[in-house]
Amino acid sequence: LFLGMNPGPFGMAQTGVPFGEVDAVVNWLHIRGEVGRPEHTHPKRPVEGFGCPRSEVSGRRLWGLFAEAFGTAENFFRHNYVANYCPLIWMGATGANITPDKLPAEQRAAVDAVCMEHLLSLITILNPHTLVGVGAYATQKLRDAASRLPGKNFTIGTLLHPSPASPIANKLWPERPIQQLKELGIL
Repeated sequence: LFLGMNPGPFGMAQTGVPFGEVDAVVNWLHIRGEVGRPEHTHPKRPVEGFGCPRSEVSGRRLWGLFAEAFGTAENFFRHNYVANYCPLIWMGATGANITPDKLPAEQRAAVDAVCMEHLLSLITILNPHTLVGVGAYATQKLRDAASRLPGKNFTIGTLLHPSPASPIANKLWPERPIQQLKELGIL
């Protein structure tokens, strides 16, 4: 199970797929269709679905890594699944993505309770042996979830977050994530 934090404005917010950069979703995952639009959207971040002209760099990098490592989406999904800890997106006045860890404490606690319940259900249903956080935040949520599942043993690891805001990712992508996948026994 690969776990991200929450949707990006040009990825999952457009396609419904975690790290859902349009080109990767259409051409590697082979998902197409009409994307519904919510009644209320941020004026600076309209939902354009598969017509979104902007690329989600994190998604392009992550799905590109999986394409390089596994060849086809079918090969990848034989033993892997990708989800987000929180399926919700928040945006500030400028249209900037507000991640769950930046929410006010009382809101964060309420959101976290529901998201953790969902994560625990997801782990119980999928019964993975390896939990991989895409970034430190997701890894911590996986560790928290694993501690609530007594009797289960997981390999837990981190995959370098592919965000272009990360100088480390910009310098070490995709070499470091490939090494991390090998260290986790995924490759």
